[in-house]
Amino acid sequence: MRNSLASSVEASTWVRRFAPLVTTGGGVLDIACGGGRHLRLFASAGHPVTGIDRDLGGVADLIDRPGIDLVQADLEDGSPWPLPPGQRFAAVIVTNYLHRPLLPTLADLLNPGGVLIYETFARGNERFGRPSSPAFLLDPGELLEVARHDLQVVAFEQGETEVPKKAVVQRLCAFPASTPIL
Repeated sequence: MRNSLASSVEASTWVRRFAPLVTTGGGVLDIACGGGRHLRLFASAGHPVTGIDRDLGGVADLIDRPGIDLVQADLEDGSPWPLPPGQRFAAVIVTNYLHRPLLPTLADLLNPGGVLIYETFARGNERFGRPSSPAFLLDPGELLEVARHDLQVVAFEQGETEVPKKAVVQRLCAFPASTPIL
């Protein structure tokens, strides 16, 4: 029998790699959650999850499920942040999404000891297809620059990947700067 939270699209290898760093039972925010592959991953592991996207069609099957909060919001239209002020999470997940004005606020969304797991396209990806606009491609080392003041980097990668498709990406896993790393 198929798990009722299963998705036909597997969670990112990068996200799965660092998922064990998320505090057991801690809340997880998935920004631009799309089809919900990461919401499903963390919900199935017992985490309360919040997903934000301008179109919730990809996660319509999760509406009204206990422990899953879905917020329809366009983060790029100038509207105020759609979650209550001060709401924090054990993890913030962002994949295949870039809205630069959001980058400086990501550390503020983390609980002490929380983890940011970010993976998206970077310059050079235009030779493999979409996205190809510089507006949607990270500059070299841009995620490291985001982490520079408020986060401690656990892992960072940039370059070409073959999986799930040929692309140029940057990946970051980081804790708030105040978190002791063992």
